[in-house]
Amino acid sequence: MRMQHATGPAVNVATEQACASASRRALRAPACVSAGDRNLVERLRAGEEAAFLGLVSRYHGSLVRLARVFVGSHEAAEDVAQETWLAVLNGLDAFEGRGTLKAWIFSILVNRAKTRGQRDKRWVPLSDGADDPDGEWAVDRRRFSAGGSWLEPPEPWAETSPEGLLLRREAVHAIEHALADLPPAQQAVVTMRDIEGLSAKEVCNTLQVSDVHQRVLLHRGRSKLRAAMEKALASTLRPTTPRWSMC
Repeated sequence: MRMQHATGPAVNVATEQACASASRRALRAPACVSAGDRNLVERLRAGEEAAFLGLVSRYHGSLVRLARVFVGSHEAAEDVAQETWLAVLNGLDAFEGRGTLKAWIFSILVNRAKTRGQRDKRWVPLSDGADDPDGEWAVDRRRFSAGGSWLEPPEPWAETSPEGLLLRREAVHAIEHALADLPPAQQAVVTMRDIEGLSAKEVCNTLQVSDVHQRVLLHRGRSKLRAAMEKALASTLRPTTPRWSMC
C-alpha cells in the first residue's frame, strides 16, 4: 500500500510535467518552422507522393555528398542516403518543427553515416580536441608580421572579367580536390556550412561539437581551401585593386 500511495502522486506529477512539456513544444514549433516547411510536412504526412519525390529531387545529391565524408565509398554513401529517406518517411510524426526540415533530414543522415563510418573505421567520433593537432596554423604564419597584420594578403581577382570567368572553372576544380583532401571533421563542417547552408547551431547539434570547436574546424577548412585555390591559380591570376582596406 505504501508503494501505491507513494507512487500515485509521483506518477501524476510526472504526467503533468510531460503534458506541460508537450504543450511548450507545440507552442514553440510554429515559431521555428517556416510556412513552407509546415505545408510540406503536412503534405508528406498525408502521403502525397509528389511532395516526397520533390524532396528527394532537391536533397538526395546533397545527402550523398555529405554521407561520403563519413563513409568509405560512393556506394556506401548511396546506401546511407536511401536509409535516410526510409527513416524520414517512418519518422515524419516525430518532426516537431524545432528546426528546419532540411536540418532534421541532414541530422538523420549524419547519424546514420557516422554509424556506418565507425563500423568501416572511416570516421572517429569527435571531441573538442579531435582533428586539432598541436601547432597547426590555419594560414602560414610567415604571411603575417610580428604585429599580426598581413605581409602577403590573399590576392583578389575580378571574377566577372573575361579572364575571371575562365578561371572560375579552374578554381572550382581546385576547391573540389582540396575539399576531398581535408580531414574528415573539417570536411564535414565546411560541407554543411558552406555548401549545404546549415547554420552554426544546426552543425553543432548534428555533429555534437561545441560552437568554439565548430568555428575552429570551419576556419581551418576554409583557409586550406583558399590556400589550395591560390596555389592552383598562382600562375594565371592577375590581382586587381582590392575592394577592402587592409589594416
